[in-house]
Amino acid sequence: MTTVALGFLPKPMMIPVESLLPSTKLDARLVSSHKYRQIRESILEIGLIEPLSVSAVDRKNGQHLVLDGHLRLHVMKEIGLVEVPCLVATDDESFTYNNRVSRLSTIQEHLMIRRAIDRGISAGKLAKGLCIDVSLLQKKSTLLDGICAEVVEILKDRNFSTELSPVLRRMKPTRQVECAELMVAANSVTTSYARALLAATPPEMLVAGKKPLGVAALSQEQLVRMENEMSNVLAQYKVAEQSHGEEMLNLMLARGYIMKLMDNPRVMRYLQGNYAEILEEFSKIIQMTSIDA
Repeated sequence: MTTVALGFLPKPMMIPVESLLPSTKLDARLVSSHKYRQIRESILEIGLIEPLSVSAVDRKNGQHLVLDGHLRLHVMKEIGLVEVPCLVATDDESFTYNNRVSRLSTIQEHLMIRRAIDRGISAGKLAKGLCIDVSLLQKKSTLLDGICAEVVEILKDRNFSTELSPVLRRMKPTRQVECAELMVAANSVTTSYARALLAATPPEMLVAGKKPLGVAALSQEQLVRMENEMSNVLAQYKVAEQSHGEEMLNLMLARGYIMKLMDNPRVMRYLQGNYAEILEEFSKIIQMTSIDA
């Protein structure tokens, strides 16, 4: 039997804040954002629920590189904490870690809320810590009820409205997966798009076996046109999915090379003096593909 090595140690470790080295510089605008205030209030009210993700310790300087959780780290420094719980990578995970996540996704937020509730934190206290209404907290806590595991995997890095889940729940699992893939392929994970897909769903693919009240009926011509469009989009999505891994690898390799170039003072002076427009594009590439970008 093949043994799969764990990417991170199974239990969080308490690590001094001074031993954590950020892997990217935070945009000053993030510190004044609503998401930052949410995180700060949550930590002050109920403590840290989601540990930071950090690399294995650098034996030369004794520091860990922060892979995920820069906003949380900034908050904890601001409020004066000296130690923070961290999930420590067993190897250099700075490349393999999912670096496409720019902020707490809707599903990650749901899991955080569920963990807090399971620990016995009251809905009122939790809602106050997250700066939201109790009614919205309840929707967030039941977000994945009736949603199949495949859809959770597809949408795990996305941000979407809590009103999306009730629409998907009306469909059977296979249709939920189809709709999730179509929304991601169209880069439109929205409730309105989900409702349009629900309207085009055959009755046999619905949980109740019939169209729910309030869903407008489509003509046969509209159904055929929508089904053709969805098939085309799904085919394009499959092609893009197959090439995504290789393209991301090439992008990260190119980024690494550009970073080395920009670390060279002579190259920087030359680019600034002769190719300022290229230097600007290089800077954009580094920013767009950074750990928190």
